[in-house]
Amino acid sequence: MSYPTLSPVKTLILISSDKMKKHAIIPIFIPHEGCPNDCVFCNQKKITARTHAEENINIEEIASRYLSTLKDPRPEVIEMAMYGGSFTGIPVEKQNEYLAVAKDYKDKGIIDKIHLSTRPDYINEEILSNLKAYDVDVIELGVQSFDDEVLMLSERGHDSSVVYKSCEMIKNFGFTLGIQLMVGLPGDTAEKSVFSAKETVKIAPQIARIYPTVIIEDTKLLDMYRQGSYSPLSLEEAVETSKKMYNILFDAGINIIRVGLKSSDIINENGEIYGNTFHPAFRQLVEGEIAKEKIEKQLKELCDAASTADISFISNSRSFSNMIGMKGVNKKYFKENYPRCSFSYDKNDALKDYEYKVQITRG
Repeated sequence: MSYPTLSPVKTLILISSDKMKKHAIIPIFIPHEGCPNDCVFCNQKKITARTHAEENINIEEIASRYLSTLKDPRPEVIEMAMYGGSFTGIPVEKQNEYLAVAKDYKDKGIIDKIHLSTRPDYINEEILSNLKAYDVDVIELGVQSFDDEVLMLSERGHDSSVVYKSCEMIKNFGFTLGIQLMVGLPGDTAEKSVFSAKETVKIAPQIARIYPTVIIEDTKLLDMYRQGSYSPLSLEEAVETSKKMYNILFDAGINIIRVGLKSSDIINENGEIYGNTFHPAFRQLVEGEIAKEKIEKQLKELCDAASTADISFISNSRSFSNMIGMKGVNKKYFKENYPRCSFSYDKNDALKDYEYKVQITRG
């Protein structure tokens, strides 16, 4: 299965980056039983904030609880998403039991899509035919990396050839394809992570996620960290590499539905996180850096650090927090590096998301 899951305690509303349409997720957490091996970074019990596998999952009860939290008007899209283990690795009878309930909800118009996550080596034509019969819409693959050395050192249990083959089959069957990538795995480098992003673009999935590697309890990665055989990225390095990957995916028109992890994704209340790559607002750190780069590129075309001018930075309301940066870090950066200029930060909702304009108002 993929590295993270979603929080089990709140309905998640995702906002698409292009049209800003509300998208509700009903997360159904599948136990770890579907995964054939333990990757060095994974402790599924910690990841799903559970201490034991659940034999029986009452999807109707879970769906009813989540649906009751949705308010009018109804979100444009409601997905039932199977997270947790590698869904297509669990016995097919159990898969079909879950999928039958999801399909019934979809046939009745209660939900709009069925979404699941799995491993690249748990995909074949028989599996996909079965998922098609239950009207599954989205399949996300926990790819993590396209580099064979990284996959081997992370003990993924397959090489990159399996990834390419599985992605091709998923697309040929007409499913929406998602690819999840990780940054900073054993043997990884910034160049390898960028390579993975470029290979993702070649495959052209509709959606993608980017996660920094986080060290959690009861994993081989923690043992490696303590023994000195694995050195995690610094937060700054993780942000820098993720930023490069984000730009590659975004420029290719791939919808990046997640960047980084929430604490509720990876630990229970007694768990710990090691190293420095975890940040609860990792996506904003990445998008803030991207905004800073876009703004400074325009700024340098208008003036230099020695210039004196009044300058306005402009974005729409949704991108405003990225423009000023986490805790105003971008405002501080421009004030320190362009001390003779005066800056204002303004909103114009005619601009697109992630579009930033720089204007000289006096100078």
